[in-house]
Amino acid sequence: MDTPHLDDASQPLAEAWQHSLQQAGPAATALLHRVASDAPPLLAQRFYEVLLDDARARRFLSHEQVKHRLQPAMQRWLVQLLTTDAGAVASAVAAQRVIGDVHARVGIPVDLVTRGARVLKHDLFARLQAQASDSTTAFASITCLSTVMDIAMEGMTLAYTHARERSSRTDAAYRLFSLVQNVSTERERQRALLLDWENALLYTLAGHASSSDSASLATSEFGLWFTHKGIPSFGESSETQQVGQLIARIDSGLQHAIADNPAQRLAQLPAIREDLASIRTLMTLLFERIGELDAGSDTLTNLLNRRFLPTVLRREIELATRHQTPFSLLLLDLDHFKAINDGHGHDAGDRALQHVATLLSQSTRGSDYLFRYGGEEFVVVLVAASQSQAAVIAEGLRRQIAQSPVALADGTVLSLSTSIGVAGHDGHPDYERLMARADAAMYAAKRGGRNRVVVADAALPEPPGRRAQPR
Repeated sequence: MDTPHLDDASQPLAEAWQHSLQQAGPAATALLHRVASDAPPLLAQRFYEVLLDDARARRFLSHEQVKHRLQPAMQRWLVQLLTTDAGAVASAVAAQRVIGDVHARVGIPVDLVTRGARVLKHDLFARLQAQASDSTTAFASITCLSTVMDIAMEGMTLAYTHARERSSRTDAAYRLFSLVQNVSTERERQRALLLDWENALLYTLAGHASSSDSASLATSEFGLWFTHKGIPSFGESSETQQVGQLIARIDSGLQHAIADNPAQRLAQLPAIREDLASIRTLMTLLFERIGELDAGSDTLTNLLNRRFLPTVLRREIELATRHQTPFSLLLLDLDHFKAINDGHGHDAGDRALQHVATLLSQSTRGSDYLFRYGGEEFVVVLVAASQSQAAVIAEGLRRQIAQSPVALADGTVLSLSTSIGVAGHDGHPDYERLMARADAAMYAAKRGGRNRVVVADAALPEPPGRRAQPR
């Protein structure tokens, strides 16, 4: 294996690790190797028992696939710390940086990791002391292991901090961009959706429609937009909290009203309409605070560019975990796109991408997210949609694209098709795993003949070699 190049922050960690091994001597390092041969399975189990005592950790560790993957990974990590020699230190330090990046992506609190490391240290020190042939060897091995584990934690924390800083900058840019390319248009759209919901409610409470026909405000088009786009766009504030509380109060009152007789139902209406008026006032205030910025959109299609995708997926995973609600991902790739560029020119390719972006915008809800992922690929984040529902939506999009040829500047009418991979959030806290599943499904659609939808398997695939398949 090639020795990885370490940056300026990692190089001192590697030097300190090598120095600790030299100071320990061969007897102490041999003792570390002996402990590595039998201790890791029990220690890995102990590590996760400690973490699961903290309610915050259950978000990351309750998912079966995560537990099954993490415990063996923890064992390998322990073996690496206990057996790495001087020649492999650079690779070991680089591995700690990768682990820190994953922790940041998933959002595991640093204090949970350091707590688990503290428990591991205690148990390992006891084992080293028990197995050492003399006190000098025990002391040297314990000192070496303590230093190595501290270096590993430092490497993880360094990567974690850098990754979280990058995420914070992107999240701030996301709020500034606000996902609303035209503030005035979006404000009027949401105002109209709220008014439509109010009129439908009035119709229902007056007894002109079945109570089963009325959706709650939280699950209405306005409610979904506010939860999934409004809050991250405006940022958490007292006003967004008030809107959320008003929505919950309206839905609670609505549940009671529907169970009453018609006269009693109408008696509930003034309080509900007063709360709706308060929501409109607050929404006007929130919209006034944000401006029009174009920095977050793809210049060709006017969809979101991919730099905001991690921000959106992290929030959707948080919402799904907190409320036990589904969401799904579609990864679309235009078929034979290279042939379009080669045969008709890049202007034709650009027109095809703009055409597909328009179709996607027209065929999805305002609460969903549309991204130009890169090249001829698009990502659709379907909020409040299970994997089976997403598959139906994906099939509708595939059919719509296949039935809507694009007219080129020279009058040529060009047929298009797309291969779509569908993946529903399955509880895994790492958004890259969700992307990998959608990616694998999309490539299965390519291999299966293109112009089709494939739903991701339940098993988590390894990310495929993305450019190995024909376009």
